[in-house]
This record gives sequence, C-alpha cells and structure tokens, in this order.
Amino acid sequence: MSGNITLAKLNKVIQNVMGWTNSHLHQYVIDQNRYSSHDSRMNPDWDRDSYDERLAKLCDVVKGDGAVFTYEYDFGDGWEHELQVKKVRPAESESVYPLCLAGQRACPPEDCGGPWGYDEFLQAIADPDHERHDELTEWYGEGFDPEAFDLKATNDMLKKMR
Repeated sequence: MSGNITLAKLNKVIQNVMGWTNSHLHQYVIDQNRYSSHDSRMNPDWDRDSYDERLAKLCDVVKGDGAVFTYEYDFGDGWEHELQVKKVRPAESESVYPLCLAGQRACPPEDCGGPWGYDEFLQAIADPDHERHDELTEWYGEGFDPEAFDLKATNDMLKKMR
C-alpha cells in the first residue's frame, strides 16, 4: 500500500479485509505512541494522550523495512494485530493500491469474543455435539470455512475502496 495513507484510512482497509464493521474502538501503538480516532461520533471520550490517526501518515510514523507496530480493535474482545513492514519500495506504476499480495484462512466473525471466543466458535461449529453448536451456528449461519481465503475477492473489495 502507499506510504501516504493515513492511519485512519489504513483502519478502513483493515476493517474491510477482516470483514468487520468498524463498530468498536481501535488504536495503533507505534514506537510507544498511540494513535486513535478523535472523531467524537465514533469515540466521544477519545484519549487525549493519543495522536489523531487522521493526521498521521503511515510513512511518517512507521519507518523502514522490518518495522513492527500494533493495531488493537474491539478492546472488549481484545483483538491485537502485529503489523510488519516487509519491504519499502517505490510504487509500481501499473499497480493500484492498496493491493493484497497473498493471504490465508478466513477472518474471524465480528463480535465472536476475541481470540478465545473465536477458538470456541471454531470448535463449536465443527462439532454437532458441542454444547454451543446450535447457538453459534444459528448466530453466524451455516457454511463458515475457517480455511477459506479468496485473493481475487479480497482485491475486488479493496478496488471498491479506492
């Protein structure tokens, strides 16, 4: 993706790629600095010790190949994503960004209870005898495949965001 993307726009990319609805608070932690939404509609009690993600460009706050930073989402469920810059290189004139180069596995459903809830969700939907099988199958619906990933569909969705 372009280094000129703001952290706010990066949040939209992450939300879309994950299949989530951006209905919970989030923040980035980069070099011990926190960046979050200062939009009072989304976060009326925004933390005044954090920087406004709408004003922070990725290239200005994340430096160089191998840089690692954290994206936290839905503080109740506790999703914590470690993001790493694999390689910084000039934009390719034929490419349009953001662009997904590879991926694997399906993203967890929104509001499934974080990493621990997702683990239980997977166990329950795979086992008709699990005590929560019926409940979670009714909540999500049939046909969740945790191994599914569609690169073309992901890039088609990203294309719609541009």
